[in-house]
Amino acid sequence: AAMRHLPYFCRGEVVKGFGRGSKELGIPTANFSDQVVESFPSDISTGVYYGWACVGNGDVHKMVLSVGWNPFYKNIKKSVETHIIHTFKEDFYGEILSVVIIGYIRSEKNFSSLEALISAIQEDIEEAKRQLDLPEHLKLKEDNFFHLPEGKPVNH
Repeated sequence: AAMRHLPYFCRGEVVKGFGRGSKELGIPTANFSDQVVESFPSDISTGVYYGWACVGNGDVHKMVLSVGWNPFYKNIKKSVETHIIHTFKEDFYGEILSVVIIGYIRSEKNFSSLEALISAIQEDIEEAKRQLDLPEHLKLKEDNFFHLPEGKPVNH
């Protein structure tokens, strides 16, 4: 079920999440609103994905994205969190985030410690970087989807 929906194009406003990514993990994530999360295919596998992301009309960067309940934190609500592999100077809450999810890295799982979770995320990031350097994945970086018209954002 993971691959059937890919590549998956999604766009939405960045909202405040739990505030854990940057503070506890040192890995900032951009969270989509519940509306956007609910628009995802209901049968998409939970877990970690990789792809491309763009904030507003900015540059397109590599990203890893998690879909699910974050078992380590025992969330009761499904979330979609994107870690853009790029250092931003400031927060971009309220901006439009456009993502293209290309591939699946692993399923969601619980971790025995914060250190184990951070280590797994670092491995996910390295895997995403390797995958996104492949020519067939690089071409999606140039997709017209990332060039926002001056109108309203849409999901598709």
